[in-house]
Amino acid sequence: MMVLDIAIVGCVISLIASAVQISRGPTPADRAIAADLLTFSLVALIALVGVRLGRVGTFDLVVAATAVAFLAAVSLARALTGGRR
Repeated sequence: MMVLDIAIVGCVISLIASAVQISRGPTPADRAIAADLLTFSLVALIALVGVRLGRVGTFDLVVAATAVAFLAAVSLARALTGGRR
């Protein structure tokens, strides 16, 4: 269980670092990348806590959050490029 605790601490550090980058990012693209890192770090944190606690129900939440995060990343990319391909 010690490895899971270390991974959880790493995810929390990643969450804090990405939140700081969102607030300080010089360009909208930097903020969008930091937001992607924030969402996927949060999904990883939910998965790790679910494994640590032994709860099966958290994995449904992980699948739904991953799908939402992917769609958010695609829509942010479209918004930043102005809809151009």
